[in-house]
This record gives sequence, structure tokens and C-alpha cells, in this order.
Amino acid sequence: MEIKKNYTHYNAMTWDRWASEGNEWSIPISHELFLKAQKGVWDVLLTPCKPVPHDWFPPFSGTRILGLASGGGQQMPVFRALGAETVLFDLSDRQLRSDKFVADREQYSIQIIKGDMTKPLPFADESFDLIFHPVSNSYIEDVQPVWNESYRVLKKNGILLAGLDNGINFLFDEDEEGTELKMAHHLPYNPLKNMDESELEMMFSNNDGIQFSHTIEEQVGGQLKAGFTLTDLFEDYNDYGELAKFIPTFVATRAIKK
Repeated sequence: MEIKKNYTHYNAMTWDRWASEGNEWSIPISHELFLKAQKGVWDVLLTPCKPVPHDWFPPFSGTRILGLASGGGQQMPVFRALGAETVLFDLSDRQLRSDKFVADREQYSIQIIKGDMTKPLPFADESFDLIFHPVSNSYIEDVQPVWNESYRVLKKNGILLAGLDNGINFLFDEDEEGTELKMAHHLPYNPLKNMDESELEMMFSNNDGIQFSHTIEEQVGGQLKAGFTLTDLFEDYNDYGELAKFIPTFVATRAIKK
């Protein structure tokens, strides 16, 4: 398999499989929700549960938005209903297909591009007014290039909205019944460094995907290092599991390219 050399390919395959199984982040919004968004009734998520504040967004009309690893037919349709121009960039065929399904159903245009965010983005400098980037950095090993490329393709005063896993999810394992937590992993968690190829193959076969924890220094500090100015953030809980009863494990950030 040689997962270590091409782990993002296997993560795309995992997301395709999750989508085929009805993963909650792969179910396109309904026609009714699209119509509500057109009337100004809407919410979108960067993290599992807490909606993004509406005042984090600029006026939508004429705004060019990049959905970075944001496939699934959930956020881009809302932005399109609100009058924005949208470009979707994702590595999973099934996630991209969900957005195409909504676009065809509602008869609007959207540019859909399959690509790997660990590589340079295929966009010119200063191409977008806003980047919407839900929790997806946990599927890549190094997040700094994502922040650097996001800064490059945003216009001056452009906005980066990002959902981040703070790493605590990777510290524990649940027992088979899902009722008890056991401290199991050192952080930051990096299976490419801590597992051999056979263990990675088992992880892929178990439908887990190749996931990584990242520190706040990497994720928030990395945005600052890229040149962004942080303007706001909030924390959020997971929508399932024992850990969700005790501590928020996600952060959403709003940053601006000055």
C-alpha cells in the first residue's frame, strides 16, 4: 500500500467511504434549507455544533469564497444562496459530488476542483475575499503550508475562517462500550512517525483514516506566522462521545490578511 508516501490519497478514499455510509458531514442540505438561506435564514458550521457568528462574514453579494476542504454540500450551497461566488477545493470525489448534486438541483454555478491542500493551491495571488476551512487539518501532517497558501490567495483584508481540533481528541481512546476514556497517546499524535506500514494499513482497513493532532501553536500560531491578524475565536464541543461531556475539543478562528 505504501500509505506513508501517499497518505492523503488514502484519506480521500476514507472520506469517499464515509460519505457512502452516510457520514453526517457528507449529507447535502435540503431544498428547503436552500430556500430558507435565500430568504436570509441560515447557519453554517466550522466545528461540530456551534454555528459561526453571522458577523464573522462580509456582505455576501459579489464576495468570492473558497471552500477549502469544505465538500459535502453543506456550506457552499448556503453561501451561493446568499449571493456569493463560490469555488470548492477538496480531495474526496464523494464530497465534491455532494456539492455538484446541490448545484444541479438548485441550478446555480460553482467551480469544483479536486485537489490536495498539502500542495500549492492552484489559484493566483489575491483571488478570494474569504476562505471557509472547516475542521480538516487533522487529516494532514503539516498545517503551516495551508496557512501560507491561504494568505497568498486571499485579497488584502480577506478573511480566513478555520475550524481546528485542539488535539485533546487524540489523547484518549474509548473502551469498546464507548463509556470510559483511557489516556492512550502522546501529543502531538502523528501515526506516520509512530506506526509502521502494517499498522497504518490496519488503521485504513478499520475505516479510521490517517489522522494527526496539531498544537495550538501550529494552528493559531501558524496563522500568525503566515501573516494573519487574529480577530476572534470560539471553542466548541464534539457532538458525540464521552469526552464531549467534559471539555471543548475544537476551536474556530477568524483571521484577516492586513
